[in-house]
Amino acid sequence: MSALSFEQLGKSYGDVAVVNDISLTIREGEFVSLLGPSGCGKTTILRMVAGLVQPSRGRILIGSDDVTALPPNKRGLGLVFQSYALFPHLTVYENVAFGLRRRKVAGAGLDKRVKEALAMVRLADFGQRYPRQLSGGQQQRVAIARALAPRPRVLLFDEPLSNLDAQLRDEMQIELKRLQRGLGITTLFVTHDQGEALSMSDRVGVMAKGVMQQFATPEDIYHRPATGFVASFIGKPNRVSGIVVSRAGKGGVVRLGNAIELPAASLDQPAGTRVDIIIRQEAVRLLSDRSEPGGLQGTIALRSFSGSRVQYVVRLAGGVELVAETASHGPNAALAPETPVVLSVDADSVFTMPSEGAGA
Repeated sequence: MSALSFEQLGKSYGDVAVVNDISLTIREGEFVSLLGPSGCGKTTILRMVAGLVQPSRGRILIGSDDVTALPPNKRGLGLVFQSYALFPHLTVYENVAFGLRRRKVAGAGLDKRVKEALAMVRLADFGQRYPRQLSGGQQQRVAIARALAPRPRVLLFDEPLSNLDAQLRDEMQIELKRLQRGLGITTLFVTHDQGEALSMSDRVGVMAKGVMQQFATPEDIYHRPATGFVASFIGKPNRVSGIVVSRAGKGGVVRLGNAIELPAASLDQPAGTRVDIIIRQEAVRLLSDRSEPGGLQGTIALRSFSGSRVQYVVRLAGGVELVAETASHGPNAALAPETPVVLSVDADSVFTMPSEGAGA
């Protein structure tokens, strides 16, 4: 297996830059996800790595080999698409064998590698079935086996789980992570689903408008977002217009609407700047002791039950509303609309970004 590197990798169409000179290294055996909204450039990067799109500038290296100008079939990559792209008239065995045959692998060698690949994805007994006889998850595993059979240096995934239902998607995340860890194969995974990226990856690159906003571990992405965009994109954000009231060291005070002031542990903007204030729903706590000092007085406006969690829309002074989450079996799980409540917000969970919503 090999490391994968980009050096000042960029792609423009005319005057429009869709990928802005990105440099990063994916270590050998590492699972890295590119995450971001539609149009952020993540799929363009994957297609450049695969050789399906020619970069406007920069280099792509696999190990120490510069593959920027090589055709796709010379790069030693395995690619799994969003659509399974299986041949409906071929059996599972022949679908997996297809790429090997094109590489002139035949006879006992081909048979061994097809059976090894099917065993890796736990489909050893499915070789004589056709794609129409398989579930969505099984079809996706066939596509993965087909990518693995040629023994690629790097594995590329283009939103491979997006066509699956929620339960099957969760199961496939576990399957895929187990397989990748077992093989130790360097993997680049493109997704717009933050749950997939955070749960499966060693590191995550969050992108917006062709720019890498942050490249870090899932824990750092979630708990220590590098930009306001990352804070607003990851998790479940409350987003409220406001202003920076004052600065003190790295932090300061922000005002939500016209009445509510909150401490913020980290601020990038000077006092007086209009900003969007980002507060994750899970960081807004309902206090059991409503007389606790420093809390925000409010009223339940709406309750939403979602299984293990309950969400409340809480109306605060000046008409500001925040969404708070709590456990569905806890003491605050059954509050009715118009119930008075008190909220607490941790200063470390208050983030700001330019009010125009850059990158959104």
